[in-house]
Amino acid sequence: MTAIVLVHGLWADGSAWSETITALHALGHEPIAVQLPLESLEGDVAAVRRVLSTVDGPVLLVGWSYGGAVITNAAVGQEQVKALSYIAAFAPDQGESVSDIAHRHPGSLIGEHFKVTEDGHSYLDRPAYGTVVAADAPAERTALAAAVQKFPRLGIDAAPSGAPAWREVPVHYLIATQDRALPTVTQHEMAGRIGAQTTEWDTGHGPMYSRPGDLATYLDTITKGL
Repeated sequence: MTAIVLVHGLWADGSAWSETITALHALGHEPIAVQLPLESLEGDVAAVRRVLSTVDGPVLLVGWSYGGAVITNAAVGQEQVKALSYIAAFAPDQGESVSDIAHRHPGSLIGEHFKVTEDGHSYLDRPAYGTVVAADAPAERTALAAAVQKFPRLGIDAAPSGAPAWREVPVHYLIATQDRALPTVTQHEMAGRIGAQTTEWDTGHGPMYSRPGDLATYLDTITKGL
């Protein structure tokens, strides 16, 4: 069976996938969630490759939000990765950064709720976390996500991407049409540019919070086509 490796975004950790992991278990999978350090893109790529080195067999590598930029780089040269799945995610081309893409179109609420610590890290204002990330998810779920969010180092989103893995393997893109963090128009542009098999859901930026069971089924369906 194809292994599923899950990569979270900024202001999150591996627990973002908790309910999706449970649902994937029920479908017969043994998914693994990477814990990104969020200190540098290079370090996050290394973290994903470390996990990949522990997985046997073919892999579906899944990236959410900033995690899309990570898998774009981490999958290069990794023969066991048979497909990439972008969940409302960044899919940069070579030399392009997450910041470049994030500022391409207006509509994101991140700027209004972005906070900075004295030592150069960032977080999302906790009361507004659900509004920005998953307005259609249960409030108690996004409150938990806000409470456990990781603090990425400032500037991590400015790192230029390397040669993209999406040129090497099949790609899937789940577009969130009610996204308040990454404008839907930007998602459409990226999905088209990378030649992804595209699916659209009427949901916010974090479907792992609002529709974890559906997300598990979506990923399971992709693995059956590999």
